[in-house]
Amino acid sequence: MADTTSILQANADGDFQRAPGSQVVDFGILSFGYAFGQDQDVTEAAPDFVTDPERVVRWGYTNFHRAAPEVTATALAADAARKALAELNMDPSELDLVVLATSEMPDYLYWDTSAALARELGIDTTQTLLLNEGCASGVTGLGLIAGQMAIQPDLQTALFVAVNRVSEFHRNRMNVNNAVHSDGAVATVLRRGHDQLRWLATAQFTDPDLCDFFRCDFGGAVSPRPPADWSTATAPSGLERVLSHFGKDPKRLREFQEKLSNRMTEVITQACQRAGVTTDQLAHIIYINDSADTIEEVAEPFGVTIEHTNAEVSAAHGHMGAADQLISLGEALQRGDVKPGDLVALSGISIGMRWYCTLVQI
Repeated sequence: MADTTSILQANADGDFQRAPGSQVVDFGILSFGYAFGQDQDVTEAAPDFVTDPERVVRWGYTNFHRAAPEVTATALAADAARKALAELNMDPSELDLVVLATSEMPDYLYWDTSAALARELGIDTTQTLLLNEGCASGVTGLGLIAGQMAIQPDLQTALFVAVNRVSEFHRNRMNVNNAVHSDGAVATVLRRGHDQLRWLATAQFTDPDLCDFFRCDFGGAVSPRPPADWSTATAPSGLERVLSHFGKDPKRLREFQEKLSNRMTEVITQACQRAGVTTDQLAHIIYINDSADTIEEVAEPFGVTIEHTNAEVSAAHGHMGAADQLISLGEALQRGDVKPGDLVALSGISIGMRWYCTLVQI
């Protein structure tokens, strides 16, 4: 790997500036837009999804969003996109690239949801890009857009939308892992040369041996139809797959838990190295919308306190897959929890299993 420690240099005000000769592109976030399913109380709704609702309540979520049956992922994405564009009084025709990150079943098979989003926005002809890396797409997508900007000098403005819309036929939103899965979308407008909310670096890596943990066994080419008696109410959870993978051996499970934590620290450190900053410069860590204890555990190695994470937002929204981190970042901006110059790590673990991190400077 090439030495990246000199890509960024801090000036007297503590802002990070690209070192002379760097080939890395500069772009930042101009605006945010959001769309959510209907608010649901976790305690009241849990008995409808699981037989042991107290287990779900202990995770610490107070609220989640459940879209009405007629509201598709494409509709949520388009709603969020229109709001982000309206913030700038921007016409969709001004976009050079439309990118959609999804983390659930698509509305249809053999179908490009990014193209459907562009159609919903009334765009005649444009570049589109569809990303589907589970929860990772809403963070790693920023790095992929950087790549597109690097090879297309005329690409100035991009729309980046991340959406999560649970298909309750395929998945029980309270029995996948230790999270309440929620429906929501976030849209951002990105502009080359914008000096606020700047992308700095993205890092990711995958452990392919663990790729089966959260798969849905039915609906794909191998098994298009589920058995007649199959339902999400009785289907194995992701946690059961993990236990089975390790033979329910407590020692192996403890080692796996340590690996999860260590690799999370590793990928955040890699992103900092790639950006040429040190980990002690991190002001905030925004993780997937997990329990407060887990988020605090991710932040602790970097000296970041829980007040400077997304723990509060997580409890109020539930886990929105690929949309988690950008929604949390946008809400932190609205509340004034982040200030100009702050270095923020957007990070998480996704199907694959994939560890990932993108650094953004406010």
